[in-house]
Amino acid sequence: MKKINEREIAVFALIDILDSGGYNNIVLKRTLNQNKDLNTTQKSFVTQIVNGTLKNIIHLDYIIDCFSKTKTTKMKPLILNTLRISVYQIKFMDKIPHSAACNEAVNLVKAKGFKTLSGFVNGVLRSIIRNLENIEYPDYEKNPVAHISVKYSYPVWLIEYFMEFMKEDEVKELCAKSNDVPRISISTNTTKITRELLMKKLADEGMEVVEGKLTDKSVYISKTANISDSPSFKEGLFHVMDESSMLAVEALSPKEGDTVYDLCSAPGGKSFYASYLMDNKGVIESCDIYEHKLELVQQGIERLGIEIIKTYEHDATKYYEERANKADCVLIDAPCTGFGLLRKKPDIKYTKTKDDVYALAKIQREILSKSHNYVKIGGILVYSTCTVSDEENIKNVEWFIKNYNYEISEIKQLLPSSDNTDGFFIARMIRKG
Repeated sequence: MKKINEREIAVFALIDILDSGGYNNIVLKRTLNQNKDLNTTQKSFVTQIVNGTLKNIIHLDYIIDCFSKTKTTKMKPLILNTLRISVYQIKFMDKIPHSAACNEAVNLVKAKGFKTLSGFVNGVLRSIIRNLENIEYPDYEKNPVAHISVKYSYPVWLIEYFMEFMKEDEVKELCAKSNDVPRISISTNTTKITRELLMKKLADEGMEVVEGKLTDKSVYISKTANISDSPSFKEGLFHVMDESSMLAVEALSPKEGDTVYDLCSAPGGKSFYASYLMDNKGVIESCDIYEHKLELVQQGIERLGIEIIKTYEHDATKYYEERANKADCVLIDAPCTGFGLLRKKPDIKYTKTKDDVYALAKIQREILSKSHNYVKIGGILVYSTCTVSDEENIKNVEWFIKNYNYEISEIKQLLPSSDNTDGFFIARMIRKG
């Protein structure tokens, strides 16, 4: 029987993401599903290598370029990504012997038909191993942008953009924390179970559980290979949701009997959480522009046993007169650059551009200009994003308040560096009479 090569699987997953434009979470999930013979440890290893390499590509390429006459921009994808995962193991994975990372790389390129380049791969990696403690990085004091870009693998333009509205040390801390492995946060379905009982059940299933601090329904879990295999998950006792997203729904303050519109709802987590706060009593219209995404919302509704959510195909950039003045609360969790999600989706920092920031800010304003009419007088509008971009966050809120009859009730910017959550912006506004 052929031995499963986890490093080969990781290399081809990276090629799929970096050269074919795949989303890392989707590619990784598909890759693991296709390789059904992988055990839990092997799946964890592949996941760590893929995500860890993605988070550190600029750093890894910098190291490779220090020791290779052929620069990374000129290398074949298989050779380049083999070197990347190998340098990642050498630099960041203490439990992997350097010799093993090097030998496995050489064997991999030979097996894939690049025997003539195996000596090159071996030579580059051996040089890196010998000089690992002597690599010179850009000096932080002399060139903070270059230092942060290389050390934490962020494009120069993104560092410069962050520095337009954050201090240098804040940007450095944000970038460092955004490279951390995120904790898995879940929300208790309190229409079925208390948080305390859920924690006990999950512990009995073999998970490690820690009580969340920012909400009374959140739990952090670890030591779980596949959440969807959990009996508690199948019973609909929880759904996966970051604490920052829970706080956005809590800012909405939905009560029993309210009418709530969640206008950009897929995959449905915020609608689900709102139903818990409402004790499954009232009306939630969970809307999205894509029908296939609403199917995911519906699956969650059925698994969780929620009775008050109805799904609607709805383009949030268009105005629907029949919804005017009908909602007690409206949530706009707007499409955004996602710079607050880099712990979970590191590919975002390489695929988004500054043009995307301004293009998305324009769409966000379009959504705000159409959707504010749905809120009753005295009702609540919450505008949220999973980004840290001022253009998409506070500048949009300032523009909105200037042009529409609302007042700001509360504004929050959550950060991985200060709150240990996703980067998340929340603006709670009240419609004036």
